[in-house]
Amino acid sequence: MDIAYIPSPSSGVIHLGPLPLRGYAFCIILGVFVAVWYGNKRWIARGGKAGTVADISVWAVPFGLVGGRLYHVITDYQLYFSDGKNWVDAFKIWEGGLGIWGAIAFGAVGAWIGCRRRGIPLPAYADAIAPAIVLAQAIGRWGNWFNQELYGKATDLPWAVKISEGVNREAGTYHPTFLYESLWCVGVALLVVWADRRFKLGHGRAFALYVAAYCAGRAWIEYMRVDEAHHVLGLRLNVWTAIIVFVLAVVYMVVSARIRPGREEIVEPDRETLAKGATPKDGEDGKDAKDSDAKDGDTEDKAGTKKADGDDSVDADAAPAKNV
Repeated sequence: MDIAYIPSPSSGVIHLGPLPLRGYAFCIILGVFVAVWYGNKRWIARGGKAGTVADISVWAVPFGLVGGRLYHVITDYQLYFSDGKNWVDAFKIWEGGLGIWGAIAFGAVGAWIGCRRRGIPLPAYADAIAPAIVLAQAIGRWGNWFNQELYGKATDLPWAVKISEGVNREAGTYHPTFLYESLWCVGVALLVVWADRRFKLGHGRAFALYVAAYCAGRAWIEYMRVDEAHHVLGLRLNVWTAIIVFVLAVVYMVVSARIRPGREEIVEPDRETLAKGATPKDGEDGKDAKDSDAKDGDTEDKAGTKKADGDDSVDADAAPAKNV
């Protein structure tokens, strides 16, 4: 008896008129578009300026793609550099193979460069775009469906994905781990948005929550996968990576909340502030730049004002001496 299942596409290529577009690349591009659009809305809501997210993504996205590909090639080097393999295939990113760990790490470097050029504290920017990034991941995971890859163990569940016969794969119905991760990412985005509104997360804590929540889901989803992977102490390498990054993210949230409670008040300085060179450092809330003129004015007032309310006994020559 036939069972219900999710069919896989017969081809991984989408034709946009005369232009062929691989499904994997299409999902990545769509994810980036959604991330920039939604990230821009959140950045404006935090007090930033329209267009800033798009400008910084010019740095972050290329760095992220390079980092994601490097992580994949390094951790699965046997697919490209073992006997019978062609090392040129390592550059064929459209055929799949992006490691999220490398993408986020290198993407953060690109974002840091973009933020420094605009005088923006990186933690505030990361908090604003965190839900947008994980939504992009949710969309990007469907690229694995087009390539018929990264599925789990065989199953006859009604939501199983049907895989056809191919290179290094056997026909059958399997757990759609790409779908599990996509749905998990949507849940993480909702969690971060709710927590950010409820607790006013700042100084990178919303981003750390996203990282921790994603890693929690990635660990059990990774455990279900059956594709070839390196193992350490009986666990897949990416499971260990998820565990370690999860712990680091939780520690950051706890320590950051104690050292710098609250949320940044100013996330993007105006052009006049940038021209003066008063750019906030990473993690600062920008109060010093806002209050500098007020402090100078207070000092000037104190220098020439006598004590109020009955302090007439102090003579005019003694008052200035207090400001020395």
